[in-house]
Amino acid sequence: MKAYVVFIREKTVDPDELKIYASKAPAGLEGHPVKPVAMYGHYEVLEGPDAEGAAILEFPSMDEAKAWYYSPAYQEALQHRLKGGIYRGIVVEGK
Repeated sequence: MKAYVVFIREKTVDPDELKIYASKAPAGLEGHPVKPVAMYGHYEVLEGPDAEGAAILEFPSMDEAKAWYYSPAYQEALQHRLKGGIYRGIVVEGK
């Protein structure tokens, strides 16, 4: 069953850290079966608090999504995203 990783950026704290993240994150995707579905494009909040943007990544399974997220390459990039902004991140199974 496919899995989707959803990141919602609630607030930018340090734009320079997010630039570092953006430069490192693509290397974390290498070797993983990932399909970017939406990457911080135009959006509209329908419910809940405002957000600055969202990203959705598709993986073949929950295990593949978690293997990417916990990989050393992505964990290195992640440290900069967490310093750069306040995010919500979830992984959800889909069809």
